[in-house]
Amino acid sequence: MTRTDTPAAWDERTQLTTFLDYARATARAKCEDVSAADAVRAPLPGSPLMTLSGLISHLRWVEHWWFDVVFLGEEDRGPWTEEDPDREMRVAVDVPIGDLLQEYEDQAARYRALVDSTDLDTRAHRPIRDGRHVDLRWILLHLVEETSRHNGHLDVIRELVDGRTGV
Repeated sequence: MTRTDTPAAWDERTQLTTFLDYARATARAKCEDVSAADAVRAPLPGSPLMTLSGLISHLRWVEHWWFDVVFLGEEDRGPWTEEDPDREMRVAVDVPIGDLLQEYEDQAARYRALVDSTDLDTRAHRPIRDGRHVDLRWILLHLVEETSRHNGHLDVIRELVDGRTGV
């Protein structure tokens, strides 16, 4: 997939999905060619979960939460627990970064198909914390925001672990 933030068309769906795909591709690019050791290094003081692998795992599971659990109303298969709510970041140290990136991409392809076949005004099956049922449009906007925010974390971590910048 080509990494671009310029949509092929100017309708709302294409613009939203183009920005989400761009943010996803940026996350993947920030991890390109990183060593296995650097992928699990946590260079930020006081942030042992902030690794390249941990963040990619987090992004993968965040999309699972919003699309599968909230929007579709499916069972939560996430690795988190009440005792360890950030477990998706912790378990990533045992999975090669290439596998994490492939899982993230495979899952994104499934969600692209879901978004392509669903009206943006469709409401989620499950409510969010305040009891409201968000629509698919809100979920897409939220994921653009969350993925882009974590791209900033990935950028800093990548520079600290091996000096790579400019992605």
